Amino acid sequence: MARSWTRLHEHLGAPPGPLCFDMVQKASDERLQESDDLDWKEQLPQPPRDGRWNEFAKDVAAMANTRGGLLVFGVRDQSIELVGVDLEQVNEQQYAQWVRNHVQPYLPDLDFIRLTSPEGVSVLVVDVPASTMAPHHVYGTAAKDKDQQAAVVPYRDQDHTAWMAEHQIERAYRDRFTRAQRTEEEVQRLLDHAQDTVLARQKDPAAWFFAVARPERPLPRTAPRPAREDATTVINSARARSQTLTTNHLTPSPLAGLQIVTSNPRPGLRRWVLNTLTLGGGREIYAELHHDGSVVLAADLSWKAIREDFLGDAPSDGEVLVHQAFLGACCRDLAAAAQELARRLRVDSALHLTATIAPSAPGQALAPVVTDYGGFTDIPAYARRPRRIQPVASTLSPTDEDEGLRETAQELFTDLMTQFGLDPQL
Repeated sequence: MARSWTRLHEHLGAPPGPLCFDMVQKASDERLQESDDLDWKEQLPQPPRDGRWNEFAKDVAAMANTRGGLLVFGVRDQSIELVGVDLEQVNEQQYAQWVRNHVQPYLPDLDFIRLTSPEGVSVLVVDVPASTMAPHHVYGTAAKDKDQQAAVVPYRDQDHTAWMAEHQIERAYRDRFTRAQRTEEEVQRLLDHAQDTVLARQKDPAAWFFAVARPERPLPRTAPRPAREDATTVINSARARSQTLTTNHLTPSPLAGLQIVTSNPRPGLRRWVLNTLTLGGGREIYAELHHDGSVVLAADLSWKAIREDFLGDAPSDGEVLVHQAFLGACCRDLAAAAQELARRLRVDSALHLTATIAPSAPGQALAPVVTDYGGFTDIPAYARRPRRIQPVASTLSPTDEDEGLRETAQELFTDLMTQFGLDPQL
């Protein structure tokens, strides 16, 4: 999925969104100079000759190793004159094969964008996202010794490509591992904040669902902030989307529980907040829609079992109930809300979802409540009653259809329930 915020957007003052031919034309007319994330190319990619490096693979790796960017074919790099290319000569499969053969680790997320003016002038834009797996090496053979494989690590140095020195490569690897650690730390920070906010108001013992969905590449702080109406639209769309993915319409979902406050989200720190924590009735839901595309969702998993006048053996002292069907609804709603917000904000990277279950007080055991075919609820005798649930994770694309969303929700749900010794179907 092509990025929605590029050097062309920034230069032209355009809002996040798809690239169009007029944007390339205007940037060319205004003689926008090349930079570390913009490279003008007059001719289409060419195959390597005489043992040279594959230039296309090198250019792609350089962009990915820096901060991502655009390769625009059909604009002279010296005069920045738009001359166009013949799109019939474009071979995307061949270009992708060159990257696959010459770049390691492999870069799977290239986007080839064909743009044509009403007058018939065309350009090819290759959108290269910044890679979380950088540094990427480019492999090739030297002209004097074609049997000898060599590897280099290119990067963009302002408006040209350079080769990383050893200390730069070492730093790039260190940055890769640091990014992964920071991502985990940010997810944990959001989970901790949600737990502190919710459990501080908790009076009765309960089990809670806590989850975070975060884009692999969050939107930059310079991107326009979503309005209150955007948050309302996202929640309404996600609620409707989630309902189409289930045949069990008797179990309410957390987004349905937020319906009473959906029209009036409250502002938070670069986020919109919706919650029913102060409304009473036990149906306590908390949600955050962040301006960078992140989503936080928390819900009381015990109220549903208690409200149904639990018919099985009463839980032991110190145990709190986890309603299996409502947990499934939480997983669906999280995936739906994350995807709807990503689409609304035009987030252009994968979404990483993390979910867990926590008791309202330390030391409480978690007892799973399941519903059999007769509609009766029970805690299976063979079910485990863990005191701690390991966080589970899954991935979702903003462009996934219903089946992909359902699979992501199912993966989260299954990984949570198997920690109770159960293997349910969502």
